[in-house]
Amino acid sequence: MRVELDDTIDLKKIADSGQCFRWKEVADDTFRVTAFGKVRYFTQEDPKTISIDCDSDEYQQIWKDYLDIDTNYDRVIASIDSDDAFLTAAGEAGRGIRILRQDPLETLITFIISQRKNIPAIKSCVDKLCHASGSFLGDYDGEDVYSFPQLNQLVALSCEKCGGGFCSYHEAGIDSCSLGYRMPYIQETISRLIMNPSLIEYMEALDDQTLYNELLGFKGVGKKVANCTALFGFHRLDFFPIDVWIKRVIDEQYGGSFDQTVYSPYAGVIQQYMFYYYRTIS
Repeated sequence: MRVELDDTIDLKKIADSGQCFRWKEVADDTFRVTAFGKVRYFTQEDPKTISIDCDSDEYQQIWKDYLDIDTNYDRVIASIDSDDAFLTAAGEAGRGIRILRQDPLETLITFIISQRKNIPAIKSCVDKLCHASGSFLGDYDGEDVYSFPQLNQLVALSCEKCGGGFCSYHEAGIDSCSLGYRMPYIQETISRLIMNPSLIEYMEALDDQTLYNELLGFKGVGKKVANCTALFGFHRLDFFPIDVWIKRVIDEQYGGSFDQTVYSPYAGVIQQYMFYYYRTIS
């Protein structure tokens, strides 16, 4: 399926933007994407054109929304204050980044995992979790690929850190899950969702502030994880996560204060440009 956009898309920048952890570059301009229980290859053809190895029905049902095709991100860049030299440069550097519409459960769990870890370490941990309890999807590029586990698969995990008698990661042949103190947080999150199967659906209907408060109610979810989950898992584009990179930007470029409301309702998109650009120049 060949996809032509009205604005820019850059698969490599999306893969490097810190919002998704199951994209793998398998060749120049080609990424293996594992999402929604499927494995597909996305290939960059030109700045406004990509191809996906799926038919048009699957594209319309899954990947069009996933890539947020209906939002024009070039217009967001055009809205940046031309007097703001840093942000103007960040917008140009980040042109092509889109906020993916990811599964809320997967996003919540992966950003709980993300605490105090860099992107390669997060990807490794997520892969181990998928190998331990996800469904086998097949051999791709010489690797066994597994889906992100569903709730009924996650709840079956037994871990010494959570009071279980064994570690299912070891049984799966993985030397270390590398989740550490995060595993009990994940277990409590799973338990809460199992007890209320409609909670995610309920949260999707909440306004931004109420959603944020609800996310803070999960064990191990602080301000940063709540903001990331709202932005990347519930596609609330006005959330503005502040991690160590963004804090440095605000301190060094804006004297410790940045008014994100100027770019509402796309403050989260602006955050991604800042994050990507600062990491690139650093």
